[in-house]
Amino acid sequence: MFTLMMLFALAVIGTIAFSAVLVAALLFKAALHIALLPLKLLFLPFLAIMILVKVAVLFAVGAVLFAVLLPLLILGAIVAAPFLIASLFA
Repeated sequence: MFTLMMLFALAVIGTIAFSAVLVAALLFKAALHIALLPLKLLFLPFLAIMILVKVAVLFAVGAVLFAVLLPLLILGAIVAAPFLIASLFA
């Protein structure tokens, strides 16, 4: 019987210790978030600039691809047009 009580006491102490460690970790995380908040707020303008540059680069790449592919498509249409017209009458 004494062994069973000691086992139960060990389980209770383990649960309390685990809960204490969990609460300490949660408090540390909250303190870290509060301490690093000014750094996060300082980083926001740089993040906005990086996103703006990313959008500008993607737009420029899309414009270049459009400018390169459009003449190729027109040239392909000029080359293919006689064959398409000939296939209509065949």
